[in-house]
Amino acid sequence: MDADAHIIQLDGPARLALVDRVLDAIDAAWAAAPHVPDLDRTLFALAVSEVATNMVQHSDGPTDVQLRIDIRIAADDLTATLVDTAPPASIDWHGVAMPDAESESGRGLALAQTVLDEFVHSYDDGGNTWVLRRLLSTLD
Repeated sequence: MDADAHIIQLDGPARLALVDRVLDAIDAAWAAAPHVPDLDRTLFALAVSEVATNMVQHSDGPTDVQLRIDIRIAADDLTATLVDTAPPASIDWHGVAMPDAESESGRGLALAQTVLDEFVHSYDDGGNTWVLRRLLSTLD
């Protein structure tokens, strides 16, 4: 792991308050990462927000779902790993697309897929794991 990487780790019940805490922590972390271009900051935070919010919104069930979010801000990329204790999320990746302009929902995964260089979902008996990675822009 990059010795100069900035790490954020938060966990708790899958509630919107946790998503807010994560976004606040990301915003605060930019002070220690001036090398990250504004566009990368905005698009990465958008992707994290969309995926984390989806996890919260789809976490209804008979047990309290827990969520752990690890953010890594490194010299050349931004990575988020989001892990929950929910039942496996069923994703039709071929069906992920932007809805029409009139739709009030359904953009989260499509937006994340568009702005990330890596977007992976896996699951096991313990829950779902999402890995989001954005390479930093470079000026040529």
